Amino acid sequence: MNEADHVVDPVEFQLLLVQVGIAMVAAGDAVDLIEDALRRIVDTYGVTGIQIALLPTSLFIQTGTGDEAHVEFISRVPASLRLDQIDALYRLVKELERGGLTPEEGLERLRGVYRLRPTFSWPIRTMGHAVLTAGLMMLLQPTPAGIAAAFVLGLFVGLMKMLNLPTLTMIFPIAASFVTAVLVFVAARYLHLDNPIRLLVAPLVTFLPGATLAIATMELAAGQMVSGASRLVSGVVQLALLGFGILAAWSLFGISRADLIDHHVAGLGPWAGWVGVLVFALGIYLHFSAPLRSLPWILLVLVIAFGAQNAGAALFGGQLSGFFGAAAMTPAVLWVETLPHGPPKLVTFLPSFWLLVPGAAGLITITEIVGGGLNAASRGGYDVIVTFVSIALGVLIGTALYRTAHSGYRRISETLPQW
Repeated sequence: MNEADHVVDPVEFQLLLVQVGIAMVAAGDAVDLIEDALRRIVDTYGVTGIQIALLPTSLFIQTGTGDEAHVEFISRVPASLRLDQIDALYRLVKELERGGLTPEEGLERLRGVYRLRPTFSWPIRTMGHAVLTAGLMMLLQPTPAGIAAAFVLGLFVGLMKMLNLPTLTMIFPIAASFVTAVLVFVAARYLHLDNPIRLLVAPLVTFLPGATLAIATMELAAGQMVSGASRLVSGVVQLALLGFGILAAWSLFGISRADLIDHHVAGLGPWAGWVGVLVFALGIYLHFSAPLRSLPWILLVLVIAFGAQNAGAALFGGQLSGFFGAAAMTPAVLWVETLPHGPPKLVTFLPSFWLLVPGAAGLITITEIVGGGLNAASRGGYDVIVTFVSIALGVLIGTALYRTAHSGYRRISETLPQW
């Protein structure tokens, strides 16, 4: 389709923009990137006089001016999308940017994205959550007992997530963290598990707002103050809810303060982390129903992020390691997206954020307020801030490097035939 071939109904086109924009918000994309995509769609279809205002929970689109102005507004954000839905959504966005669909066809395709059923049944997705939890534990604390316990806890939390009760959405993070903490603290008391605070992080990793907080920092750096601040508050509240559930379990069972202090435990060796990346990728694929064609690319980006993070930690320490992981994975993510069958950037970005675990340090810090006092918590809070800023800065620099290299390559390609 070409905008010259069809007369586009402005009202229907406006509805399409609203629905697509709010779906991209549900996918977790940054506000400025969503606005850029919507404006490219507007330019492609040749509709003039459209104004777009986007916030993390609402979208305003106005057509016309004065008495003829028409405003479309939506404030209801759909539930978070799975990776297969994100893949389908951004393929729709690309097609709209090329003008390949009428607004009616675009709306129907979007409804199909929401109706898309998971690739795997609930038992397999539950098992996938257990697998990704075990894989992450191989990075956090690779001990045989820790990995086995993480697998069992991941299976239990994954089963809880399959219940999908809308009325419990707000309190589900508290319930999940409380039940997980009860199981961990009881196991630590009777089975003598080492460093239980790290064991708490792995089963709850998909609740951690690492990507939200990192994107919030990026939006603040890009001048999106309202969006960045609201995401930041949302991420901090999510961490607080998780921490509250853990501290409630601690208070109920009278667990020793020492159990809330993070400390180093000898693991299986450096090889465990690399195997953990592979296991984690497999778990992500199963639990979030990622398209099969995206699995090799998810694994590639995870390996790049993990390798760069380890190199950064060896050279500059753990606080800045996230910068190197993010700076290395971002060009890879953007390059993969340009390939003919490459997945959209969010499909590979989100698992990488969970691997870098920017939210894990925040969860540990909240629980250490009880375990080590406010002085220890303040030091941990400083580490969290540095971690988030370094990851966001790594994404920004990685994006700038990719765009510079891509622009340079394109100019060289345009020049070469003249030689």
